[in-house]
Amino acid sequence: MAKLSSDPLILTGEGWADYGLLDSGHGRKLERYGRYRFVRPEPQAMWSPRLNDWDAHGEFVPGSDEDGGGRWQFAGPVPREGWRLAWRDVSFTAQCTPFRHLGFFPDMAPVWDWMRGTLGAGEASTLNMFGYTGVGTLALSSNGAVTHVDASKKSVAQARENAALSGMEDRPVRWLVDDAAKFAAREVRRGRRYDGIILDPPKFGRGPTGETWRLEENLPALMADCRRLLDADSRFLFLTVYAVRMSSLALAGLVSELFADLPGTVEHGELAVREEGEGGRLLPTAIFARWHNPG
Repeated sequence: MAKLSSDPLILTGEGWADYGLLDSGHGRKLERYGRYRFVRPEPQAMWSPRLNDWDAHGEFVPGSDEDGGGRWQFAGPVPREGWRLAWRDVSFTAQCTPFRHLGFFPDMAPVWDWMRGTLGAGEASTLNMFGYTGVGTLALSSNGAVTHVDASKKSVAQARENAALSGMEDRPVRWLVDDAAKFAAREVRRGRRYDGIILDPPKFGRGPTGETWRLEENLPALMADCRRLLDADSRFLFLTVYAVRMSSLALAGLVSELFADLPGTVEHGELAVREEGEGGRLLPTAIFARWHNPG
């Protein structure tokens, strides 16, 4: 029986050569992406900035709609087509998107490391749903075959371009434009299994043929199908959720109920990024729940 750990964890992302959190405060954060610096909204940065001057190439100014919207304002030249960055052995294109992101989520770096270590050596089969531009997929591809699913044709195309940029075109990856919930249900009917599943569902979204996704309504059924795609020999499930009024303990409760018949441990907590420099503070970014089975 999977044991639920009641104590929350913090998975902390540290800066690396191509990314760093320089400062945060007053509802914003200053980050470096390669040679460029950007300011973006961050409601959880309720403290005061440490630096007096935030010299940045661009800033995302949010709109009045709390669910999204806004625009980029640039103070210096920034390549509209994007620029190359790398994490470990994965290269990818960073770009200022209309959704305030820059083409990847740097706070996921400790998750990618954890999944790689959990799978260990050998050929594993993993599923990445809501896979976005594929940085996590390419990281996992060093451990075996990966199925990458995203409803956005543009995101999957960018993921394939990132694979080429990384020299990983020949890795065993299935790139699929599909609705995650429908795909998982079909995989259950096919009798498929995976060694690991990672999913990063949005608060709200639409599938490629107009399917509607609402996290609170649709997550339990999707998680139930994820459980059916794993067994006692599987290694992990990792669920992250952003921008919702929800506790990580609630996510862990759902995972614990569904995984009660499997060995291993269910844990939960927050993702955070540490500011660079002495005394760098932790900026929380998302909540997570995970099941893992050391085997």
